Amino acid sequence: MKTIIYHNPRCSKSREALQLLIDRNENIDIVEYLKNPPSESELQSIVKKLKINPLQLVRVSETLFKEKYKDKVYSDEQWIKIMAENPVLIERPIVIKENKAVIGRPPVLVVDIL
Repeated sequence: MKTIIYHNPRCSKSREALQLLIDRNENIDIVEYLKNPPSESELQSIVKKLKINPLQLVRVSETLFKEKYKDKVYSDEQWIKIMAENPVLIERPIVIKENKAVIGRPPVLVVDIL
């Protein structure tokens, strides 16, 4: 079974998490989510595996969030749609193995699901 990483190569935490997977000889499927954003259904699945609500997957430090979404209330479904349309808002890195998932912040958390 492959380990999936939703990866941003420009992010140091994402690079560290990927290196942890490589160092452990994981069979990795790298998804550069800014180039190939997850669909709404994929995001719903990710949120379910992470056992969080969609807002917890949003990068609130992003300029786009601060300019357009801060202090506004959206439903879980609306947050999923917003992230699908604006993948820059998705927290990273996300690592999935079978039915387990983790946000790799800090990257060492990735080891917990391997």
